[in-house]
Amino acid sequence: GPFAGKTLVFTGGLESMTRQEAKRLVEGLGGKVASSISAKTDFLVTGEGGGSKRKKAVELGVEVLEEERFLELAGRKG
Repeated sequence: GPFAGKTLVFTGGLESMTRQEAKRLVEGLGGKVASSISAKTDFLVTGEGGGSKRKKAVELGVEVLEEERFLELAGRKG
């Protein structure tokens, strides 16, 4: 899957699921969820109101996914 072996961080509020559901989804697809952005982060998933983590992700070159794109990659939309 697209998240196998990858580390994701969530920021802001997700519209389609709770943070816990999103974490289970990522883990079910072979990825892991961290609480803070680092150079080891593969994706930042942004929901409503994600601010400072987005800025740090951009500075570190971490790929930023809007919630809709995250769901597409996870096979939940489209």
